[in-house]
Amino acid sequence: MKINLKSTNMELTGQIKLHVNSKLGGLDKYFNNIQQIDVEVGKTKANQNKGNIFFCEVNVSVPKKLLRFRKEYSDVMKAVNEAKKGIQNEIMKYKERG
Repeated sequence: MKINLKSTNMELTGQIKLHVNSKLGGLDKYFNNIQQIDVEVGKTKANQNKGNIFFCEVNVSVPKKLLRFRKEYSDVMKAVNEAKKGIQNEIMKYKERG
């Protein structure tokens, strides 16, 4: 399983890379036929009322399907955590159908 990570409108620090790999690297224990995981973390255009809003979008390639989940949050680490929970649910749904 390969994890591709990219960032948008922000610097991709070592701490963010480590956090993403530790959170999403364990997804293969829920489904052992994951081919690839594409992760994008970034900052949306700043909203003056809300401050910085970060997002984490996860795309998981499984046989004959692409599972997607995106979460926005005021903290990039929390966005990654919530995206992991969401994509984990998508994987479980996929397993139940298949």
